[in-house]
Amino acid sequence: MTNPDKKKQLNKYLQLTSIAFQMGITIYLGAYFGKKLDAYFMTEKKYFTIILVLLSLVISLWSVLAQLKKINEKND
Repeated sequence: MTNPDKKKQLNKYLQLTSIAFQMGITIYLGAYFGKKLDAYFMTEKKYFTIILVLLSLVISLWSVLAQLKKINEKND
C-alpha cells in the first residue's frame, strides 16, 4: 500500500516537471513562428523573432506563476 502523503508529493513533482516542459515548448513555438514571420516578410533584422520570444516568455512566466499558485492552494 502507498502512503497518501508520498502520493501527493509525487503528484506535486510531476506537476512541476510538466510546468518546465510547457514553458520550454511555449518559448520554442514563439521562436519558431517568429523565424517564419521574419522569413515571410524578409526582414533585415529579426524583429518578429525577438518580439515573439519575449511575448512567449512573458506568457510562460505568467502561466508558471498561475500554476504554482494553484498547486500551493491545493496543498495547503
